[in-house]
Amino acid sequence: MVLEVTDLAVARGGIPVLEGLSFRLEPGRALILRGPNGIGKTTLLRTIAGLQPALKGTIGLDREAMAYAAHADGIKSTLSVEENLAFWASVFGTGSISGALNGFALNELKRRPAGALSAGQKRRLGLARLLVTGRPVWVLDEPTVSLDVEAVAMFGAAIRAHLADGGMALIATHIDLGLDEAEVFDVGPFKAKAPAPENFDEVFL
Repeated sequence: MVLEVTDLAVARGGIPVLEGLSFRLEPGRALILRGPNGIGKTTLLRTIAGLQPALKGTIGLDREAMAYAAHADGIKSTLSVEENLAFWASVFGTGSISGALNGFALNELKRRPAGALSAGQKRRLGLARLLVTGRPVWVLDEPTVSLDVEAVAMFGAAIRAHLADGGMALIATHIDLGLDEAEVFDVGPFKAKAPAPENFDEVFL
């Protein structure tokens, strides 16, 4: 199983933002997306995850192989920590949630309502969902937002374990996660050219 992106073009609000993107991600590897704010990294990840259509190009992997985590934590505030994880485990048809609780130090919080968690704890719970998806490709948009140094280390350990198990990770982040398995892909050179205005001469009439 390989994630292969070929000549991809993506748009935000109907306006092209990135074009001509091609890369290949193999099992056990991570790819870190870099580029200035607003260039289109989130749009690219959403397109790869199947949340919006591409303008052009191909994404050579079934979206059912992917788990997507964005800025929203994706948790239900009225459910406890363990109930949230159990819900997602049932959605993805996986088993025990103990690995997710242990991996993000949530055992002591497992009976606490998610709505009563701090921002960092909510983020840890949101990321712990990845461990119950059973999906080999993690598509992650700024996953370390609201995390302290210790929690960033937990996340890095979770990524390394996922890669060691043959998983893959595509991550937009400005943080050094200490991943020796990661390559950096700068999307800056792929910024889409501004479309030429139609009937340009009429602008002056």
